[in-house]
Amino acid sequence: MLKYSDDLDKAFLALADPTRRAIVDRLTRGPASVSDLAAPFAFTLAAIMQHLRVLEQAGLVSSQKQGRVRTCSIEPEALRSVEDWISERRTTWERRLDRLGLLLDGPDPAPSPSPTSPTGERP
Repeated sequence: MLKYSDDLDKAFLALADPTRRAIVDRLTRGPASVSDLAAPFAFTLAAIMQHLRVLEQAGLVSSQKQGRVRTCSIEPEALRSVEDWISERRTTWERRLDRLGLLLDGPDPAPSPSPTSPTGERP
């Protein structure tokens, strides 16, 4: 259980940054070189490499170097683990909210009698 939690912590930490989320989003469409990934950003190549390193350490991205080109790919299994964790929580909350909805939509309880004074008179 602890390893699962550590992996999730790394994945969520990596995905907490909008630049890294954009990189992951781009890689879901297929592999890309580091320079292709860097193109939409106003960052240095070194900064993009740091983002990629975080994603690789989290297991979300892998890369291969062929000659002078480093090509990055998404690791679907790591994303599946994050998705599974989120789905489990979503299912739990949907069930709880469904039960609450049933309670709120249920029949109105019988009205309680009005309070009376000790002498039996209504205030």
